[in-house]
Amino acid sequence: MTSYPKEKINILFLENLSHTAVETFKNNGYNVVTHTGALGEAELLKAIQNVHIIGIRSKTQLTEKVLKEARKLQSIGCFCIGTNQVDLRAAEKKGIAVFNAPYSNTRSVAELVIGASILLIRRLIDKNKMAHEGVWLKESKNSHELRGKTMGIVGYGNIGTQLSVLAEAVGMHVIYYDIETKLPLGNANACKSLKELLQKADIVSLHVPEKKDTEHMINRSNLKYFKPGAILINYARGSVVDLDALADAIKKGHVGGAAVDVFPEEPEKSGDTFSSPLQGLPNVFLSPHIGGSTEEAQANIGVDVSSKLLNFLESGVTYGCITIPALSLPLHPNSHRILHIHKNMPGVLSAINTELSKHDINIVGQYLKTNETIGYVVLDIDKKISNKALDLLKHVKETIKVRLLY
Repeated sequence: MTSYPKEKINILFLENLSHTAVETFKNNGYNVVTHTGALGEAELLKAIQNVHIIGIRSKTQLTEKVLKEARKLQSIGCFCIGTNQVDLRAAEKKGIAVFNAPYSNTRSVAELVIGASILLIRRLIDKNKMAHEGVWLKESKNSHELRGKTMGIVGYGNIGTQLSVLAEAVGMHVIYYDIETKLPLGNANACKSLKELLQKADIVSLHVPEKKDTEHMINRSNLKYFKPGAILINYARGSVVDLDALADAIKKGHVGGAAVDVFPEEPEKSGDTFSSPLQGLPNVFLSPHIGGSTEEAQANIGVDVSSKLLNFLESGVTYGCITIPALSLPLHPNSHRILHIHKNMPGVLSAINTELSKHDINIVGQYLKTNETIGYVVLDIDKKISNKALDLLKHVKETIKVRLLY
């Protein structure tokens, strides 16, 4: 049981989240409101004011301005891999726990890369278009097998390593480049530089986060290092490729084709108008940011993120949290649990214990975890005096948020 009536805890799920997530909270007695699309800033500013938990995908932007209006918000669930749509610094300052699903759709993305690789290396995009137009384009020129070709993976993380395994399974040689030292899977080999990888790969697949140092990492300067006729696949972030430069390289015939699923600017919702400099170019496969959009992936994400949100809401567990230090906690029967989130400054834990001991408040269990800026203390307190303890902890210096969990 939570200290606050479950039916009064408001859950807002946007962007047509998996029914698995919705049912998880409804079946546990919570009030859930859903929207099929994202909300703009003006709508969010109103909608978020009395929400305790919000679930989003990649379109909803939880900026500092929006989070300032989230007076009751305890947690944010990003039902996707990334969290760049959330101002994490603002969330951290307010003691809001942010969770995501970094592993749940890796297989879906990796499989799509293999599928796109086959389409492009066989030049099936153009043959399909001609067949629909009534032209029979039966030829083997510039059509190749994946077997024996080299897959170059930029970013050897969760998706990159999954792709590495699948690429080897179809007979490809695998090379990879990552800014961190990563041990290879199977027979993959690491490259010392991005330039080295671009010079060797028949297919270059990008799987890097959106950061300042990854913006236009594929640009006019390094597109010239591509092997003539090589293929580029970007299922990472829209900012990592200079699309105008890529379009020119394809028009000149230096790059043999491309598959792009993510774009610098994307429509707000399905059915909206979309434009890109890659439209109409030969052997180019464009998709509307659906790399991880399979029913299996969305179900897995729904289970993963909703479980994390529910565990935090009902037990204070922060395992897998981006903003609050990770704690996995046992339950203590016959006690009340208080969550204390504070600025990570010397003396806070001592102040908590001193204040409680002054008033003869017995601590049944206590757990502390910190990161560079935030400290998270979970206290299991004697039931008889838990309300008094809650009031005392609210006045401890550097306190950000205190909650009586149960």
